[in-house]
Amino acid sequence: MDIRAVVAIDFGTTFSGFAYANRADPEIITNDVWPQQIGSLKTNTVLQYDSNYQNVIKWGNPALAQRQSRKSKDLLTSKSVELFKLHLGNIPQNEKPPLPHQLNYEKAIGDYLRELGKLIKETISTRWHGIIFFKHVLLVISIPAEFDDRAKDTMRQCLYDAGLTDSKESNKVEFTSEPEAAAIYCMRNLKGQNGMIPINASFMVVDCGGGTVDLTTRRLLRDNKLSEITERTGDFCGGSYVDREFLKFLGRKLSESTINLFRENNYGQMQYMIQQFCQKVKFHFTGNRNDFNAFEFDIEEICPILKQYCKDEIKEKMEDNDWIIDINFEDLKSMFDPVVGKIIRLIRGQLNSSKDRCSAIFLVGGFSESKYLQIRVKEEFGKLVPSIIVPKQPIAAIVRGACDYGLTTSTIVDRTLKYTYGIRIGRIWKEGDPPSQKMPDLYDHTFTFDRLVMRGTRVGVNQEFSKTYTPSKPDYTGLSFKIYKTTELSAEFCNEPGMKLHGTLNIDLPDVHLGEDREVEFSLIFGKMELVAKAKNLRNGSIYNTSFDLDL
Repeated sequence: MDIRAVVAIDFGTTFSGFAYANRADPEIITNDVWPQQIGSLKTNTVLQYDSNYQNVIKWGNPALAQRQSRKSKDLLTSKSVELFKLHLGNIPQNEKPPLPHQLNYEKAIGDYLRELGKLIKETISTRWHGIIFFKHVLLVISIPAEFDDRAKDTMRQCLYDAGLTDSKESNKVEFTSEPEAAAIYCMRNLKGQNGMIPINASFMVVDCGGGTVDLTTRRLLRDNKLSEITERTGDFCGGSYVDREFLKFLGRKLSESTINLFRENNYGQMQYMIQQFCQKVKFHFTGNRNDFNAFEFDIEEICPILKQYCKDEIKEKMEDNDWIIDINFEDLKSMFDPVVGKIIRLIRGQLNSSKDRCSAIFLVGGFSESKYLQIRVKEEFGKLVPSIIVPKQPIAAIVRGACDYGLTTSTIVDRTLKYTYGIRIGRIWKEGDPPSQKMPDLYDHTFTFDRLVMRGTRVGVNQEFSKTYTPSKPDYTGLSFKIYKTTELSAEFCNEPGMKLHGTLNIDLPDVHLGEDREVEFSLIFGKMELVAKAKNLRNGSIYNTSFDLDL
């Protein structure tokens, strides 16, 4: 491929950004010019639509919900939508943020990427003359470690719908996990400072975003290479979950039904209320009681429309308090603690899963700038880990690391698998086998899961795992290799809980006269971001293969 420029996109839950570089002069540039916003390395992941949610009016920072107008109740800002990235995650439906019934999350993601893509294309064409976007530009998309194949497939479709690729399966798109990108950034920018990360030492990267927190532990090798020494872990517990705790706090003061009605009928004003909470209270919390000043949350000033959803007895009580809710130190701490506690448990789990001593913990991502989070992590792990570091511009760590990944994809030498992979095969039925797994055309046989590689195995890029098989019936003219994956270590059948079909490879099997004496070598090859299934007929040399997204 004639790749001349790399563009990395960090599509985040609450903020998004992009970085770019020319391969001829690989200085990585993080975009800092946005609509009505200059100097910021990211802009808000927010859209403002027309009344039918068909056309985007504004995006990014200008699309944020505004204070309710006293003159007009018909607010365009009530059509703002955000947090739509969370719909890609494997979280319970009731925890996903509501969207207007006229709008599905795929359209919202595609619309946002289209607006972002216009700015990207304009920036690239301004920077470098003669670059043809679909021909010369490699897109690197960073995604949470928790995203599965379905989420990546949706992202590919949305990139195509947004006009950022000329086909859904474009080979000018690569995915990298957010913790992997952050690890590359930390290695490039902090390696060797005061001996923090010597060669062969391990370090952990904790990426604290708006919606997700992802962790990875890596070993620094010679020649700027990284090895992954534990399974990546993560959860949905980023900075936006503090905002959820704030809404729960208001629900205890005004009743849960009041907040639910407010959310359903005035979602834009709820967003504005949360913005005010973040700017005036959340961003300043250090966890130190001496730094804290009690805050008066004035409902009449910030979101007066909320009053109309309160029941009469609550209205009376609130009118006695001039519609002011006091937020004291313990109140705010209780909003942070469930989220911070979850992050600390994730870090402890990563430390426990590694046999190596961790030399440093890097906190990156927007929520990593929380002073309270930093203090709690240092309190918990300061004696176990020599260095706990928040690098310069932690909010840009992922997008810069992803761009670096696109420039030098040989940085990653191996990864630790999150799943056990194998294929469905037939064997002689045994007492106790589930009746549901009996083969339909061979009643004395049953389908089982034949493991090729186990979860937790460290695999090199393009490493191959193979086994040899023969047809279970002599008259078969083809074989179907169904590839399954599971988080279990010792699964036996393909219908067990947690087992997922990853893909299928069908091959022709001629020479029927040879019966069962037709050996086929089946292999799984773990590439950079794809899983290749390959089958070789050992008798005639025919080779079949297909590729799937590798769920990292």
